[in-house]
Amino acid sequence: MRILATGDLHGNSGRARELAIKAEKENVDLVVIAGDLMGFVETKGIIKPFKDRNKKVLIVPGNWDSFATTDFLANFYGISNIHGYSAIYENIGFFGAGGTSDGAPGPGNISEKKLMETLEKAHKNLVGIEKKIMITHGHPLGSKSEFSGIPGSKSILNAIKKFEPDFLIHGHIHEASGMEEFIGKTKVINVSGRDKIIDI
Repeated sequence: MRILATGDLHGNSGRARELAIKAEKENVDLVVIAGDLMGFVETKGIIKPFKDRNKKVLIVPGNWDSFATTDFLANFYGISNIHGYSAIYENIGFFGAGGTSDGAPGPGNISEKKLMETLEKAHKNLVGIEKKIMITHGHPLGSKSEFSGIPGSKSILNAIKKFEPDFLIHGHIHEASGMEEFIGKTKVINVSGRDKIIDI
């Protein structure tokens, strides 16, 4: 399975078109957007370019996305918002939770307690699935992205330890974009403002 993972588009429809073209060229099976679909500029056409190319899309909200608006986008375009939910493609389980617990600006704030509850709810339907990918907007406590000075989430770290996903895809910390590391057996990838092709 081939995945194009990205995050923090912040309403940039030009960037969305570029990524949709890349998704088609690279023949990806799934596009993952790790939050902050909106925020800084106009949002027209954030999802449409991917749908025009018949790409499956998974999203979670970021701190600049309200939970209601993210649901609306998912329903309008027929894509999956997996904030608190899971999806299975080719025997790979995806589960996630959006928003941030670090007091970042925007409507997508979530408490640490609620974040963990949401990840637990999202994961519960993946019992027996061997390969799993967790998608969040925020970064885990103790990760490389903390060099920005913004503390990571203890709940995301605890979910990594509890569920042992093969990958965590997250955004949020632009300065750490592109950083990769392992936390236990989980490969953690920050896709804030850039993209990453992941072959599984």
